[in-house]
Amino acid sequence: MCDTLVSLPDFTKTGNLIFAKNSDREPDEAQAIINIPRINWGKGKTVQCTFISIPQVEETFEVILSKPFQMWGAEMGINEFGLVIGNEAVFTNVRIPKKNDGLTGMDLLRIALERCRTAPEAVKTITALLLKYGQNACGGYKNKDFYYHNSFIIADQNEAYILETAGKSWAVKKVKNFASISNGLTINTDYSHLNIQDEKRSFPFSLFPKSNPFSFSQYFSDFLYTKVGRASQRRECSRSLMEAASGNLTVEKAIQILQTHNLPDPEFQPKKATTASLCMHATGLTNPSQTTGSMVTEIRSNGISTVWLTGTSMPCLSVFVPFFFGTDALKDFQQPSSSSDSSLWWEAEKVHQWICQDYQKRKAEFWTMAKQLQNEFLREEARLIAENSDREILGEFSLECLRKVKQLYSEFIFSYLKE
Repeated sequence: MCDTLVSLPDFTKTGNLIFAKNSDREPDEAQAIINIPRINWGKGKTVQCTFISIPQVEETFEVILSKPFQMWGAEMGINEFGLVIGNEAVFTNVRIPKKNDGLTGMDLLRIALERCRTAPEAVKTITALLLKYGQNACGGYKNKDFYYHNSFIIADQNEAYILETAGKSWAVKKVKNFASISNGLTINTDYSHLNIQDEKRSFPFSLFPKSNPFSFSQYFSDFLYTKVGRASQRRECSRSLMEAASGNLTVEKAIQILQTHNLPDPEFQPKKATTASLCMHATGLTNPSQTTGSMVTEIRSNGISTVWLTGTSMPCLSVFVPFFFGTDALKDFQQPSSSSDSSLWWEAEKVHQWICQDYQKRKAEFWTMAKQLQNEFLREEARLIAENSDREILGEFSLECLRKVKQLYSEFIFSYLKE
């Protein structure tokens, strides 16, 4: 489960496009943050994606990605031109052979970021790859039977698109004002582009005729899985929060949206969380996903864009750290592994899991320090951007923010281990 949202420049306080996403995965699937530089590959090379290899282009662009540690592809990311993409699992009635001979949604996302400069170009690239290779690929970590199709929000500094897929079929809708997507198809008859392939659909969906006018979501949705995932409830929650902030949306407010549970609940308890929560906490069979990484980006058409990443699970307990292109801030950043180690993700996870055992009491204790740190980062980032600081200064700022976040968790771990 995931949630992705975007607000166009005319509907934000700063006049810059703001994009945000929570990545919901299996609870112990650590999420890595990586910065890959621009690379000249030359001719005739291939790239090994999650399951298959495809021809590589001669040059790939610099990207910052947030990705499951073991995957080639990414859940969300941005490139040096301000192109930003997030993907969602969507559940359709198109049969999946489960042979792992296609590209994952995460593969498609990373490939587009490495090869494209604008949102329209990314839409064209993803749909071309989809038609050529398909998306018959497992998206799970330990759950090797977790197959799904994908939807995307694809944006640059000027415009944004929703791209929804079912097998090799797809529909595109241009975003007006703002938009959010969750784990369900949303494009009905209001698409700008449509490509329908002869898909094999599950019974009894195979008996349903095409409507006139054709509705992409009605024809391809698997209503049971979509309903169980409560995609519409999460989408309505994020949309209502964005609408309330329309014309006044900031990075801080976008962060707060990602930190929201399904309802304002002063007595919220993770063990009672459901799939209706934006900040998702896994509870078991009916709610197996947890938010394992989060991102907010502010894309500036005239200036350096800022990429805010947690590198940790549970945004309701996380501090978003600012990163910038053209710096070395992530050069020596320790990537998480499959089990507890000294990486930021796992150090934070120790604290987060401990807090969740007595959430209201322990969060209050931790959040005072975390919120103070977040506000400090937001203020300093705004000052540095206003002063047109160079990339060296911005890179040093990122490293200092990382240091302070690691110190926060280290001190808290030391504190509670003494109890």
